[in-house]
Amino acid sequence: MGSVKPGKEDLVNLIGKQEVGDHSIGAPLYTGIRSKQHTYGGTDSWTHTGTDTSSSGIDNPSFYKNVVTGQEKEVDTFQVSKSEDVKDGDDDNDNDSVTGCPRCVGAIQNHLGDLYTSHKTVIRNIFYVTLLLLYIAYFSYAMYFRFGDEGSVRLLVVTALVAVGLSVTLLMELYGTKLGICWRHVSSEKTKRKASKSINIFLSVGTSIFAVVYVIVEIALKTPRNLVSAGGLATLVLLFYIFSVNPAKVKWRPVFWGLMLQFLFALIILRSKGGYDMFEWIGERFAEFIKYSDKGAEFVFGENYTDHFFAFSVLPVIVFFSTSVYILYYLGVMQFIIRNVARFLANALGTSPAESLNAAGNIFLGQTEAPLMIRPFLSKLTKSELHAVCTGGFATIAGSVMAAYILYGVPANHLLSASVMSAPAALAMSKLFYPETEKSEIESSDVYKMSKGPERNIVEAASTGATQSIKLVANVAVNLIAFVSLLEFANATLKWFGNRVGMEKPNDELTFEFICSYVFWPLAFMMGVDTGDCPKVAELVGIKTFINEFVAYTALSTYIKNAQNLSWYEGLAHSNNTNITSGVFNATWRYDNGDIVYDDLNITLIGGVLSERSVVISTYALCGFSNISSIGIMLGALGAMAPSRKSDLSQVVVRAMIAGNVACFMTACIAGLLYEGEL
Repeated sequence: MGSVKPGKEDLVNLIGKQEVGDHSIGAPLYTGIRSKQHTYGGTDSWTHTGTDTSSSGIDNPSFYKNVVTGQEKEVDTFQVSKSEDVKDGDDDNDNDSVTGCPRCVGAIQNHLGDLYTSHKTVIRNIFYVTLLLLYIAYFSYAMYFRFGDEGSVRLLVVTALVAVGLSVTLLMELYGTKLGICWRHVSSEKTKRKASKSINIFLSVGTSIFAVVYVIVEIALKTPRNLVSAGGLATLVLLFYIFSVNPAKVKWRPVFWGLMLQFLFALIILRSKGGYDMFEWIGERFAEFIKYSDKGAEFVFGENYTDHFFAFSVLPVIVFFSTSVYILYYLGVMQFIIRNVARFLANALGTSPAESLNAAGNIFLGQTEAPLMIRPFLSKLTKSELHAVCTGGFATIAGSVMAAYILYGVPANHLLSASVMSAPAALAMSKLFYPETEKSEIESSDVYKMSKGPERNIVEAASTGATQSIKLVANVAVNLIAFVSLLEFANATLKWFGNRVGMEKPNDELTFEFICSYVFWPLAFMMGVDTGDCPKVAELVGIKTFINEFVAYTALSTYIKNAQNLSWYEGLAHSNNTNITSGVFNATWRYDNGDIVYDDLNITLIGGVLSERSVVISTYALCGFSNISSIGIMLGALGAMAPSRKSDLSQVVVRAMIAGNVACFMTACIAGLLYEGEL
């Protein structure tokens, strides 16, 4: 009689179908491996090895009967699963039939895998130390071979920053917990609060005295015209206090330190030669970096891609920068920077960890990306914290969009500094306009745990970044198509009404920009814009508020390019090029209804120019997503992340948009106060 192999049903019948713990009938109760042995009687016996996961008796059999001989054979416990497929015995040991070279290769792979698993830490440390030694050797020789040019400075700066970052991260991993425990044991919570309060008072008094003395000595006595911006700063703070949700509950610490950080940061950038040169260098490197997107654009769209500058040159920059950000997230660089900036803001301004982390993220990310870092806590935020989150998104721009503005000729160094300065300004204006009246329930230790994304390697991170940019690129493109078209329609309609009452060329026509030039004229003047440029800057502010900042920066770029063209034209009078200067060439020009007309060339600069000071102030004033169309984007994004807070969001989002706008104007006032020309 031939041997009979036990199937799944036979084994289940032997064991019995019972519920054990959380397992239902027929669910896995045991784990193990089934194998077949040949006996001398010509029958096959089945053995099973594994781990016992059930109780005892028939539910935990330590033996079973050979279905042919009826003899009992003691074995280890095994698993029976509803999904297990008991295959034919000849297929159970396919690996046993592998011989020769493949079997040797498999054995070597298994051995090497076991070796790596058991010595993983040692192998990784050896690898990292080897890389470090190789880089030290390269760095040393590079400094010796060629030192003093821009490339050597770049290598030195990057190496120093990476070394500091890695050192701090390593020290915190090794001793951070111990230091925290020691600090908790050294002093009580009451002592720490008292010490923190004393330090805050000392620093507040010291920086206030410094700021007042500096403004009197360096600004009031030398450039009193700049004090107009200080008046604008005070006016905006006063108005926000008057229209605050609860003026009696305003805490002045975040307001004071938000403005003071802006002042100190602008002092470094606009008044310090070293700080100005540093940010100018960073801006040049940033502009150089985003130019690499041209290669991708040329590959996809052809050599004549610049014929359609915005679609084929500006939008690819957003894709490239988004990819770079996702790679930095995968490497942990973005988390390190944002986490530490957030801790600094929270300690300086006294704001909660969640709103501080969001504000820090807004320096680099957009209004919908930054809140993703605090998504688990959105449902627990107070109304004031929700208002701060929205304000941070409205008061700043995404790094990818900023890269696109640089292509339009907007000063890169001022765009970078505006993005950083707007973070504390957003928190300051938010806490003034919507003071905190509740206690935050979120712990800082939970907020600052920023993990990496789900990407498994750097290639997947780059691909994800490129894919995620599709939505942003499409959003920018369709919004520009829609709003530029609507603006043209609105202007045509307004012109028609204006023509009915005599407002027509060659005089001023009734347009949206014309209306804004009067409505926002006082604001432009308060920010410190030159009086003659106030109508033009007021137009830009109106476009940014009611349309969007992209259209406003596009209009600003026209003034910047006109100024560059005018500088070129005036330089022709001193040129040695005889083809141009033959005959009478005085490089004179005149204004014609706001446009500049060259007397010696058939060229007209539509719209005229802005002074350098007005361009800088405008750059800071326009640097934010605070416009009416962004309200819907903010509500949609945060509402999807925290559906239970949609009602609260709808109550605070309009005030947040106004606060975001004013935060940008505050940054512009600080710039107007300290700006004295290129250093």
